[in-house]
Amino acid sequence: MTHPTEKTALNDSEAKRLLEKFGIALPPERFVSSIADVAAAADSMGYPLVLKGIGARLMHKTERGLVHLNLANSSAVENAAQSVKAEAGDDLDGFLLQPHLIGRREFVAGLFQDPQFGPVVMFGIGGVFTEAFSDVAFRLAPLSETDAREMLGEIQGQALLGDFRGEKAIRRDDLIQILLGLSRIGETHPEITEIDINPLLANPEGRVAAVDTLVVTGFEVEKIDFLPPIAPDAIGALFYPKSVAIVGASSQIGKWGHTLTANTISGGFKGPIYPVNPKGGTIAGKEAFRSVSEIPEKIDLAAVTIPAQHVLKLLPEFSKKGIRNMLLITSGFGETGADGKNLEQELVKAARKAGVLVLGPNTMGIANPHNNLYCTGSPIMPRPGSTALVAQSGNMGIQLLAFAEQQGIGIRAFCGSGNEAMMTIEDYLDGFEVDSVTRTVILYVESVKNGRRFFESARRVGRKKPIVLLKGGRSDAGNRAAASHTGAMTSDIKIFEAVCRQAGVVLAKEPMDLLDLAAAFSSLPLPEGRRAAIVTLGGGWGVVTADLCAEYGLEVPELSSQLLDKMDQLLPAYWSRSNPIDLVGIRDPAVPLTTLEELMKWDGCDAVINLGIMGRRIMIKRFGLSVLKADPQYDQEFVDQMNQGFLDFEKQSIEHIVKLIETDQKPLFGVRLLRDAKNQPLYRVTGSEYKGVFYPTPERAVKSYAKMVDYNRFLNKFF
Repeated sequence: MTHPTEKTALNDSEAKRLLEKFGIALPPERFVSSIADVAAAADSMGYPLVLKGIGARLMHKTERGLVHLNLANSSAVENAAQSVKAEAGDDLDGFLLQPHLIGRREFVAGLFQDPQFGPVVMFGIGGVFTEAFSDVAFRLAPLSETDAREMLGEIQGQALLGDFRGEKAIRRDDLIQILLGLSRIGETHPEITEIDINPLLANPEGRVAAVDTLVVTGFEVEKIDFLPPIAPDAIGALFYPKSVAIVGASSQIGKWGHTLTANTISGGFKGPIYPVNPKGGTIAGKEAFRSVSEIPEKIDLAAVTIPAQHVLKLLPEFSKKGIRNMLLITSGFGETGADGKNLEQELVKAARKAGVLVLGPNTMGIANPHNNLYCTGSPIMPRPGSTALVAQSGNMGIQLLAFAEQQGIGIRAFCGSGNEAMMTIEDYLDGFEVDSVTRTVILYVESVKNGRRFFESARRVGRKKPIVLLKGGRSDAGNRAAASHTGAMTSDIKIFEAVCRQAGVVLAKEPMDLLDLAAAFSSLPLPEGRRAAIVTLGGGWGVVTADLCAEYGLEVPELSSQLLDKMDQLLPAYWSRSNPIDLVGIRDPAVPLTTLEELMKWDGCDAVINLGIMGRRIMIKRFGLSVLKADPQYDQEFVDQMNQGFLDFEKQSIEHIVKLIETDQKPLFGVRLLRDAKNQPLYRVTGSEYKGVFYPTPERAVKSYAKMVDYNRFLNKFF
């Protein structure tokens, strides 16, 4: 890792030799040291020309008026040289002459050292519009050819890469070689802190050349003691304690020591729970010990809620007692400022010496529904499942747990990671990588301790199981809030998101996306492509969903002639005969299921979006209430039978849908017509690894499908 010292630019000759060594194309040029020689050199090269002022301290030449373009004769060259001399003064070493290249399209490429992630390669729209549009893409070095190609595909100005106003399409291989060359420089020359190639000019034939280049050195290697990795088996053991001590337990409701004790007991944890309080007595119906030393049995996990200034005093006692895991709920450490940070560092040093692993501080606790461990600050107890959740905000994590509990989404394990004084996001990723129960990892992240390690861990884990991440601190205001919240600084959001894309991390934009994607990834097979078939009980709903598919990069293909023939036999003559298939007005409850069956078998789509099968019973229930009020010939028994019939139909429909998913190995995304207390996003069918997934809106279904497509595309790079 590096930190800035005095920056120095390579002269143009040095920069040219460096770039040419790594395969980056440059135009011919000639260096002239004096004004007297400029005209003769220009005549020998031919016109039109570009003249630049050269000097080690002359950076950002265009802004200083040190670049003169389209010089048509020797007189113009001499006048330009005089102007440059006047502006640069003693900083001027000489003049560089280059052919004035003709082209309408300008790009920018570069390399810089990020304090978190190391060397980063950049590409985007260049020239005077670089800063105005900020249309750029990033990747960490080293780049693969695929990485470089994806960077080209990410910029919004895609039209500039194709045929443009009579000029040929850009030779993408030229750009790719430039980006790969920059990547190799970043790997082999850590002393180079910045390379700015702007513009990369494209000629009418689509060839590109580095017209203007800035190469900056001036960083010295700084030795940073990153937190050492925690062994994955230690992470796993943390969630499976055989006994728990609550240090700072309290009999007073509302205090952390009481809440933590009550939740651990009420969650049904099967092992012994030992309240610890200097006063002794009875807490939550259990004998309270005055210290952990008084506890006669072995303690696997100590949850600590005492004030920050007293935590250090516990470590000798923990060491003597053989306690190896501390869940440090207490705040008042690194998140509070310099004094708190010093206390946190002192704690970590002492904990390592004592052989104690510290989770936190400033955390809301941990949970493992698979062994009824709910050692958290809130009585939220979701069902066991395959989704691991780690949140750097404890409150955010608890709220996500509450939503998961409400929606029936199973949780493999939960951790509020807090300040991550010892255990980091990267450690949890490594731990869940080797956990056979975990199928999906969802993260709420505000910062990372070791950016490069985060990237490597995420890329490795992501090849085995999806990682879904919501980044806090995307705005300036959010960034400031995150820093004050966790005591850590966040990295630039564009770079962080680029790192995630490169590592295959699925990015969420809002908290509910995390749960929607957890439901999809844990319940459905991955789609092979982006072609969606849509079934709807209303035309407008289908139109909106088709529009959403286009917005999120999905396709809505036309139905094949064979499928049209099948649907003609199944549906009335007035059916839509197009994708989306509109079933409005069809009363036979079997028809929607048969339609789904045919679409799932159709090789022209990769997934099916079903709008409205679930939720009709709620409409029928309301219809029944209306009938009871209006028509005396119908009674409650009749309405109850009708309601039960539709409830049974929904259950049978779910079983049928899950069977189709199993048989055809395609995802089927459902959207409810209406919802009530009995509705959940997930419906389990005994004996199946897949589930029925039903979202409350078409957008949430389409977003989940699109993210699954992106993740499968990442996997296909390797398998």
